[in-house]
Amino acid sequence: MAVGRLISVLVLAIGPVTVLPAAAPQAGRVFTTEFSVDPAELSTTGENPYFVLEPGFQAAFEGAGARLVITVTNDVKRVDGVDTRVVEERETKNGHLIEVSRNYFAISRRTSAVFYFGEDVDMYENDRVVSHEGAWLAGVAGAKYGLMMPAPILIGARFYQEIAPKVAMDRAEVLGMTEIVKTPAGEFRNCVKIEETTPLEPGVREAKFYARGIGLVQDGDLKLVKHGRARD
Repeated sequence: MAVGRLISVLVLAIGPVTVLPAAAPQAGRVFTTEFSVDPAELSTTGENPYFVLEPGFQAAFEGAGARLVITVTNDVKRVDGVDTRVVEERETKNGHLIEVSRNYFAISRRTSAVFYFGEDVDMYENDRVVSHEGAWLAGVAGAKYGLMMPAPILIGARFYQEIAPKVAMDRAEVLGMTEIVKTPAGEFRNCVKIEETTPLEPGVREAKFYARGIGLVQDGDLKLVKHGRARD
């Protein structure tokens, strides 16, 4: 673990409300599961220093024979009483489409924290949809929205990004803020390193790196190759 000690109480200022962890520190690795935010503070458009939610923004990643394209679309979807921005992720492997997801985010006007309200997923094999594994929506089947990117960033912060029991339970821990990441799109300094885990797959860990003003620049083997406005 890159963080030397457990921060006993995680406090995230989200709108006018203070967010506290749902469990006691002695329970082990504590991740925030409850986020109280005034829906009136949420917007479908905005920019967190490490997460761009502006329609038309696009980033492409490549690595290990895979390609991922993330596009902030013009579409808006209402989820659990909140208007959210639709962000499409399209992933191919060796030239074949393997997954398309439509992810739903909202950003706080007050703090610029980004919240995650779910996703619709199409999994492909041989160019055909074979499942919708991992799909979830806040307000459905006990699922609740999670925190995708806090503001401000605090080293040691731990929070759930997805809260959909037995379906999607990704959680994140901020491990650093001074990482250097080299990609085909350039070298990025002072990147935020976030480690993602899930209780649904114990022992599996994934590191992601975010650069100020751009957002994600590396996701496992996938590294940023270009970013900017999507072509119409």
